[in-house]
Amino acid sequence: MIRPRCRAVRSEGHEVAPAPVARHYERFLKHGGVKTTPHAPTARVLERMFRMPVGDLFGSASAVRELEPGGSARAPAPPVLDESELLMTARDAASHASEAASLHLHELTLDQLHDDLAHLARTYGQTVPGEVYRNATNLLNQAQVLVERTRSPEQHTRLYYAAAQASAMLAAVSFDLGALAPAVTFARSSAQYGKTINNGPVQAYAYGMMAFMAFWGGRPGEAVRLAKSGQQFGGLGDTARRRLYSIEARAHGHLRNEDQAERAVRDALGQSSGRRDELHDDIGGEFAFDAARTAMSNATTCLLLRNAEGAEEFATRALALVHARPADEQQIPVSGPAAVDLARARLLRNQVEGAQEALTTVFHVPPGWRGSGLLERLTAARIELTRTEFRNAPVALELAEQIEAFSALSPTRRLGAANPLAIEA
Repeated sequence: MIRPRCRAVRSEGHEVAPAPVARHYERFLKHGGVKTTPHAPTARVLERMFRMPVGDLFGSASAVRELEPGGSARAPAPPVLDESELLMTARDAASHASEAASLHLHELTLDQLHDDLAHLARTYGQTVPGEVYRNATNLLNQAQVLVERTRSPEQHTRLYYAAAQASAMLAAVSFDLGALAPAVTFARSSAQYGKTINNGPVQAYAYGMMAFMAFWGGRPGEAVRLAKSGQQFGGLGDTARRRLYSIEARAHGHLRNEDQAERAVRDALGQSSGRRDELHDDIGGEFAFDAARTAMSNATTCLLLRNAEGAEEFATRALALVHARPADEQQIPVSGPAAVDLARARLLRNQVEGAQEALTTVFHVPPGWRGSGLLERLTAARIELTRTEFRNAPVALELAEQIEAFSALSPTRRLGAANPLAIEA
């Protein structure tokens, strides 16, 4: 290319230097390699080749300005793309898309996790607490692992919801096993998962659990606050509100606030708008709060207020509702505490033989089912038997010994749990 340019310049009568060789180009292209502009013969050839003044050719890039006709500045021409660069970009895009697709879980995996959690919740009342704990732990671990394997926001929501349910059941079963500190931690974890996905019902359930454990741990004022906070979450059905009002009533009972306790009991019984939510109603089970459990809770509230007649009425109703179900659907976590509440209501009325009758079925509960709720109610009944009226009664002494022997085999005792009373003497 350069030789024709040289001949053209020579034909015009100009002196032309020999054509630049490789070492000339290396010096031209090397940064700082050219200190002065080339001699005139070489400069004329370069100007003819590149159609620019030789000063601009060897000047700094930032100082170069090409002028369009009319003197307007023109931006440097964009680099020319070649096919290899396009293919490289396309391969990068395909690789990233493939990676994203691989981090999307199969929906059947999430469906199975949902079904397993629903089954565990619905069979909670018929499953030994130790087995519930193991199954819920496995499901929580599964949800935590899967959430790291997907980039789908929708799947993240489902997995955090699953983790919230598993944590909630771990809170409930930890309490049943007498481990209050882990129970509180699991309940808080459930609430945090629920907050992450803005799920009102699961947060309400967790707050109810924390309120329940607050009055059980001797903090009834905090329990009232937590129960009221739970009632403020959106999307709650009647079942969720019935549960929270029942827990609030228990907390007021611990405070000996009769008016507020009775008001909360009425509010619990008055939830009949027909509203539902998925957690408490569609999944149900441990998350549900049916008429039997409501009656059992109200019986305990009446006992806190020393209302023997009201306690006996609610406890009798709870037992009737439980026993009306098929045998394989009867829940010991409801029937056991209700029977103990019935016994204590009778002790308040000095009916020790009636109390012994009410406890007959309780003493047949297998050791694995002797959870905190049952044990602490029995402790309260044992304290009732120390009253002066029963001190020398053979039936009372026999009943006290049965309670002590029954309690000794509870898993809550084997775990070294403390004995905060659900019902104070």
